Amino acid sequence: MKTSFRELLRNIRRVLRHEQVVLAIVAIAVGLMGGGAAILFREAISLIQEFIYGYGDERLASHIRDHVPWWQVMLAPALGGLLVGTITFFFMPGRRPHGVADVIRNSALRGGRMRLRTGLGAALVSALTLGFGGSAGREGPVVHLAASFTSFISEQMKMGRSMGQTLLGCGVAAGVAASFNAPFAGIFFALEVVTGNYAIASFTPVVISAVAGTLVSRAYYGDVTAFVIPEHAIASFWEFPAFAILGIVSAVVAASFIWSVGVVKKTMVMVPVPKWGRPALGGLAVGMIALLFPQVLGVGYEATDQALNEELTLALLITLVVVKTAATAITLGSGFGGGVFSPSLFLGAMVGGAFGLIATEVFPTLSSGHGAYTIVGMGAVAGAVLGAPISTILMVFELTGDYTLTVAVMISTVIASQIVIQGLGHSFFHWQLKQWGVNLSGGRESRIMRSRRTRSVMRHDFITISPDAPINEIRQKLMQCRYGEIFLVDEKHTLLGTIMLQDLSDAAFDHSKDEIVKAQDVARMNPPVIAIDEDMENAMTLLETCGEEHVAVVDNKESKRLVGVLHERDIMAAYHHAVLETRASERL
Repeated sequence: MKTSFRELLRNIRRVLRHEQVVLAIVAIAVGLMGGGAAILFREAISLIQEFIYGYGDERLASHIRDHVPWWQVMLAPALGGLLVGTITFFFMPGRRPHGVADVIRNSALRGGRMRLRTGLGAALVSALTLGFGGSAGREGPVVHLAASFTSFISEQMKMGRSMGQTLLGCGVAAGVAASFNAPFAGIFFALEVVTGNYAIASFTPVVISAVAGTLVSRAYYGDVTAFVIPEHAIASFWEFPAFAILGIVSAVVAASFIWSVGVVKKTMVMVPVPKWGRPALGGLAVGMIALLFPQVLGVGYEATDQALNEELTLALLITLVVVKTAATAITLGSGFGGGVFSPSLFLGAMVGGAFGLIATEVFPTLSSGHGAYTIVGMGAVAGAVLGAPISTILMVFELTGDYTLTVAVMISTVIASQIVIQGLGHSFFHWQLKQWGVNLSGGRESRIMRSRRTRSVMRHDFITISPDAPINEIRQKLMQCRYGEIFLVDEKHTLLGTIMLQDLSDAAFDHSKDEIVKAQDVARMNPPVIAIDEDMENAMTLLETCGEEHVAVVDNKESKRLVGVLHERDIMAAYHHAVLETRASERL
């Protein structure tokens, strides 16, 4: 009996020490923290908005129209921009706001590691942006904040790269799920956009965190969804071609939105204003737009709800598409914080409602009412902008519970997403990454190779020689070098060239020229080099293109101080290890 009890205790201890069990337990804590982060961020926005406009609710436009003087509407975003610009310029890494794109990059290239201080600073910047009336979304900042908290836990527990990435996905899932009261959307946003890994070892803890985050949100706000959506029924299957056309229109709107942010960003660089002052200038422009259209301020959920409930006219719907695109592009392009989820849903609701009104006018007996098209448009534009069609479709399904309508959303969202990807080549987040010189295309093996530096595989088994060394010394050093290549350097250890046996030509065996020919006479000057901090994918590409088996590693490409040598066999072994690591995670 005692033996059986001891065996049971040993088995329990063994289970509790298993990393998947540990990850599942930690995922619960991460989910609760992610849900708490969503609540704290929303309350921070409400508090700032209450202080600035005297009203902390999401229905800000109606309050501004009736109770806030024009000068306050115009100047409040500018004042917020001044605060945001100052904080961003003097205290944030890179002197810019941080958001979802940073989470994606850190997940792919840095093993899910993020700085908590940066996360808190980014949350403050975004809360000020939205509280003062900047036209942006609140879900992206929640994702970044939850991911920062999660990374802090991962570092304290000294988790490895794979578990750190999974845990980061848990935080993202909890943040999105709590924001929309939609756990499925949170789960698949984390997997689809951030981690890119659907293995069961990653899927299980992400599900746990999303559920935990949703429960925290429901405990605080109640079981209510982000939008009040009336019931809709598809009147006829002949409507599905119309939903496909709506997908095309939504793609145009989504692409225009992404393009507009880039245009504003480039324009702001040319404006003779200090970088820290650009958000104030952008805020002034947003405030001027809000004098006529207060719907553009903040997250814009009031106008989105009005569109869903068929309360807006065709002219206003079309106008709001234009002004919201402009206001959000100015907000994000001038250097404010905030995300793009809410603006994408806003634009989708407006374009869908406008399309639905026109379709209903043309085919009144076949139309389900323009409210249904509003929902479909929301999914299509948001999916195309975010590059997240799966999670967007699931979010709409969770919000509506209508399978037939979700099929319509599928059609429009897939069409819109494909057109944007084929036309622009990227979603909004991947456009941001491209601006930073980060390329995450390719499979998980490529991402692993990009996340690792040349310094991790370079060797120090190189032999150097001075430019005025005689041929005899070259012969001796070539015999000492096991791979048959030596490096020509000056007195500062700057790389000048390389020498192999075939470079000596006749001088290799003709001793009559030993006193005449020097190392600099036979060396191949300006050889290909790789910097010590370049990623291993670049190193592998260089080896393939230059045809060399051994490449010099330098501290940087300006000084070219020789610090090591990279062998083709080592880089190929690293790639093989990356493939095995990917396959192992896929089997779990």
